[in-house]
Amino acid sequence: MKNIYSNIYSFNKKILNKTVKYLKDGGIAGLPTETVYGLAGNAYSKTAVKKIFKLKKRSSKNPLIIHYQSINDTKKDVVLNNEFLKLYKKFCPGPITFVLKKKKKSKISLLATANLNTVAIRFPKNKIINAILKLTNFPLAMPSANLSSMLSPVQALDVFDDFQNKLSIIINGGKTKIGIESTVIDLSDKPKILRPGIISETEIKNVLKKPFSKKKNKIKSPGMFKKHYSPGIPIIFGKKPKRLDEAYIFYGKQYKNYKNYFNLSKKGDLKEAASNLYKTMRKIKKKGYKKIFINKFPKKGSGIAINDRLMKASK
Repeated sequence: MKNIYSNIYSFNKKILNKTVKYLKDGGIAGLPTETVYGLAGNAYSKTAVKKIFKLKKRSSKNPLIIHYQSINDTKKDVVLNNEFLKLYKKFCPGPITFVLKKKKKSKISLLATANLNTVAIRFPKNKIINAILKLTNFPLAMPSANLSSMLSPVQALDVFDDFQNKLSIIINGGKTKIGIESTVIDLSDKPKILRPGIISETEIKNVLKKPFSKKKNKIKSPGMFKKHYSPGIPIIFGKKPKRLDEAYIFYGKQYKNYKNYFNLSKKGDLKEAASNLYKTMRKIKKKGYKKIFINKFPKKGSGIAINDRLMKASK
């Protein structure tokens, strides 16, 4: 199928070099990762970071995740500790974000960290974003490429839907593999999960083998505001639709293929369900349904992350 969008590009050496130059000049690009698509800019540039906040209409109190290609690149910006090193060895590169203490001499924009003394960092597992990071001399501030509080994008066209031609470069990396945002763990003090993801708290505890903090969460990373991940129509728990212009989301084999019923995983696989969640909610909205009905998912594995997204989307 021919690409009819002037700002959506297939990835090749030419677009790699063009994107790197554009980012070095302070531009903002829509880029794929293994979790969701991100809105990327130079994390050391106050001007670039300002553009990200303006494009997303994002609160300045909501810090950004800073993306690095290698652990060596982080040493000038953050204080690494033993807990981080253990989790990095087990899960990186991958869908996990670490909140660490920021070094005083770090060049990361204060706006990107919401003026906190901590910074959220991640090492994405995606060939396209890593090829770009290898050629820049700065990390990328990269929140999800959507308007604030709305659904994160899982394909290039989703990014275009939110920003149209406000972005000069959107790289098409296909549908993202994981489909929801990374797990976020605060390691700046006693460990604490700030945002669940497909890497579960249980898996992390099995590596660290130490108690987690039970303190109330402070806003130290994305995904902690009460309203988030909204598809733009109401989400209602524990009921089924009574009208044909209302949609029902489920997973497994318990229902027939009704026109307004949407199955996230016929196999009943929670990771597959998470991967299809945002894609399905966008599809439902585009088809003109007025409401989404859904039951809570099992409180295990990726089900915890799915419930977190749905609860915030329903606010």
